Amino acid sequence: MFDHLSSLPADPILGLLATYRADENPNKIDLGVGVYKDEAGHTPVLQAVKEAETRLLQSEDTKAYVGPAGTPGFNTAMQELVLGAGHAALVGNRVRSAQTPGGCGALRVLAEFSNRAKEGATIWVSDPTWANHVPLLGNAGLQIKSYPYYDRATSSLQFDAMVETLKQVGEGDLVLFHACCHNPCGADLSRAQWKVLAEMAQKQGFTPFIDMAYQGFGDSLDADAYGLRLMAESVPEMLVAASCSKNFGLYRERVGLAMVIYSDAAAADRGQSQLLNVVRGNYSMPPNHGGAIVESILTDASLRANWEAELTEMRERINSLRSGVVESLQSAGAAGDFSFIQRQKGMFSFLGITPEQVQKLQQDYSIYMVDSSRISIAGLSQGNMAYFCQSVAEVLES
Repeated sequence: MFDHLSSLPADPILGLLATYRADENPNKIDLGVGVYKDEAGHTPVLQAVKEAETRLLQSEDTKAYVGPAGTPGFNTAMQELVLGAGHAALVGNRVRSAQTPGGCGALRVLAEFSNRAKEGATIWVSDPTWANHVPLLGNAGLQIKSYPYYDRATSSLQFDAMVETLKQVGEGDLVLFHACCHNPCGADLSRAQWKVLAEMAQKQGFTPFIDMAYQGFGDSLDADAYGLRLMAESVPEMLVAASCSKNFGLYRERVGLAMVIYSDAAAADRGQSQLLNVVRGNYSMPPNHGGAIVESILTDASLRANWEAELTEMRERINSLRSGVVESLQSAGAAGDFSFIQRQKGMFSFLGITPEQVQKLQQDYSIYMVDSSRISIAGLSQGNMAYFCQSVAEVLES
């Protein structure tokens, strides 16, 4: 039965990580993997998470199933984190959600849910977008088209071209937006641009599908949710996939939220029955541990304050690295203007070099990134910054 199956190439990032690990160069740098790292190159467990886990271990008295939706406390707390307490959609009882295995689980559940509402519906995604959006959404039955977003030649948004393309999108189509900290390019929409898109969605009737994987990594928890919340005020229906991997550091616990905003409470109840049926036929119900940690942090004033302070520290470190790499590249005499890196948000930016130059950095300097030149800013540190920037300058000269 399985003999005819052919081998598939390794995922580019996972394959890159394996090569990096085998590299014996003491100066090697991994800028491919999308996880936060501290100055020592370690992905730490947040102290707020450690405290929440300690409390959970002391208080948990059962390992019974939590049900397809996860726990009500997690869902309520995450809805308020994403939308803000008192958002009109919450007040109107128009929001329903389910805890999922990571943001990937949320994307897939919402894609299958959308395909039930309109089989083979078209979803428009940004060019570029996170590579895993394509299989997560497309394998669920949605048809994928793209809209212009980032101009690699100028390292800036192509907003006018984006708007012109999205003018053809109408009722029955979905449009995927990155809420903040765009992966892979780091170039985010301004508040004025979000207002234009919200007006288009309201007028044209397309359904926004917003992926928020990095809330709190750009400017702040509330500022990073501005566009999402504005869109939710402007349209009767909307989909949101949220992840707790980055802002809570819960990568391996796989905690996410699939959230749907409906036109009214009755539609919400009907829709939730379909959403939970999708979950039941997929993975049946989510694991509890990571969700319980998030619920504990968000519902305890002390833990939440500690978490927000740690999140601020991570964000400020990334923003400091962005400023540092621009200054260091300039000091190293690197050809070109890299100031766009400082203006962008979150963990990722395109360095703006060719695939051949990417390969030269890997082969000659043990600096690892994917061929698109997307770099994970958090992979840099004060200890490797000068080596990285000098290496880039030398490759650009060669």
